[in-house]
Amino acid sequence: MTGDLFLFVSESVAIGVLSLAVLAVLVRLVRGPTLPDRILALDMLTMLAISLIAVLALRTGVDLLLDIALALCLVGFVATIALARYALARKSAEAIPDALGDAK
Repeated sequence: MTGDLFLFVSESVAIGVLSLAVLAVLVRLVRGPTLPDRILALDMLTMLAISLIAVLALRTGVDLLLDIALALCLVGFVATIALARYALARKSAEAIPDALGDAK
C-alpha cells in the first residue's frame, strides 16, 4: 500500500467516523433531558465540526480551512462559557423562588 492510498483511506475513515459522531451528538442535543446535556452536546458538535474541517483541509490541501477551524474553536470556546454562565444564572433564578416558598 502506498502512502497516498493509505492517507486517502485514513481520511475517508475519519470523515465517516466523524459523521457518525455528529449524528450521535445531534440525537443527544435533541433528546438531552437537561440544559447542561444540551450545552455539552453543542460543545461536542463544535469540536466535531473543527475536526471535520481539519480532515477536509488535509484532503484538499487548502490551508485557509485551518484558519477557519481556529476561528471556530475560539467562537466555540466563548459560546460554551456564555452558555455555562446562562445555565448557572438560570439555576440561581430557579433556586430563589424555592427558597422563598420554603420560608412560608
